[in-house]
Amino acid sequence: MKFPRNARIFRGQLDAAPLAGVFFLLVLFVLLASLVYTPGVRVRLPEGGDLPGTGHRTIAVALDATGQLYFENQLILPEPLKSRLQAAVKQSAEPLTLVVQADRAVTYELLANLTLLAREAGIREALFAMLPRTFDAPPGGPRQP
Repeated sequence: MKFPRNARIFRGQLDAAPLAGVFFLLVLFVLLASLVYTPGVRVRLPEGGDLPGTGHRTIAVALDATGQLYFENQLILPEPLKSRLQAAVKQSAEPLTLVVQADRAVTYELLANLTLLAREAGIREALFAMLPRTFDAPPGGPRQP
């Protein structure tokens, strides 16, 4: 069975106005997307290598660069955090692990205070959240040409 072919090569003039309109709309969307406020607190996690995980249930606390604590997406002071962690330990049948999501600008003193607070609340294990390294070095060091 033969089908008739009606396809012809376009030989007319191409109108640039619709193409320019779509291009300007695309530029407008990109600019507006970059200006839109993103809610939340910016926490820049440090980069790390292969870190151990845990088999226990985890509970996360974020610590920003100014030293403010965040638990369950809410700003919280140390004393209420301690009581909330104690309540979570009492509700859990298995041991909890604290995952500290600390900004890379946080001092060691603030990290130590947070882990000591968690220990007083009954959490014995703490892990630090880190981003995976962007590029790992090849094994055996860099290659020489």
